[in-house]
Amino acid sequence: MNSTYFTRRTIRKYESREVEENLLARILTAGTRASTTGNMQVYSVIVTRDDDMKKRLAPAHFNQPMVTEAPVVLTFCADFNRFNLWCRQRDAEPGYDNFLSFMTAAIDALIVAQTVCSAAEEEGLGICYLGTATYNADKIIEVLDLPTGVVPVATVTIGWPSVIPDQPDRLPLEAVVHHERYRDFTPQMIEDLYREKEARADSLQFIVENGKKTLAQVFTDVRYNKADNEFFSAKYLEVIRKQGFMNK
Repeated sequence: MNSTYFTRRTIRKYESREVEENLLARILTAGTRASTTGNMQVYSVIVTRDDDMKKRLAPAHFNQPMVTEAPVVLTFCADFNRFNLWCRQRDAEPGYDNFLSFMTAAIDALIVAQTVCSAAEEEGLGICYLGTATYNADKIIEVLDLPTGVVPVATVTIGWPSVIPDQPDRLPLEAVVHHERYRDFTPQMIEDLYREKEARADSLQFIVENGKKTLAQVFTDVRYNKADNEFFSAKYLEVIRKQGFMNK
């Protein structure tokens, strides 16, 4: 198994050199070989290299610096527009204006996104996944001229790493893998599974910086709080509706 899976890091700082077109095409081609529901490939990838376009995209990603500094920004979209057009041109009436179809396309797009990330890392490139694509999807739709039937679900920056950070922590395998059926967690299991994560120096620093008592409070009160979750949930559902996926 390729060792990049076990050594991967999120890269937020990049060298100024470009990612060659042939290399990027090879990486994207690898992405298109990913699994897809019914072999429909109901996704699209928008490649952004132009500096002015990156600047226009940046506010949608809360102006995180890697959006403008990375040589390549990829926006992965759930896309039934192309498939619908093909169906109608072949005398077939599509029935994909519903939430299930959005989920089908979103899953397709995310599988492709992860495959592209893995392929890029195998080539020595660094990537950073941005979940903000779903926070401000309406702004991304406007900047990228996305038609009805197309919704952004993930953004990834790609480039040559200029700084190699420490590897991020991960929970132990038993925290995320269940055998045969789901095994719920006892209080003691939660203590054991999160002990190492909570004891890390960066976790303790987060607690102090945010004026909280526990790492969990940093997540619930600051990073992903209830009010923001509800606001951006409503906003994204409205985007999905406007893009034609909530008609039934």
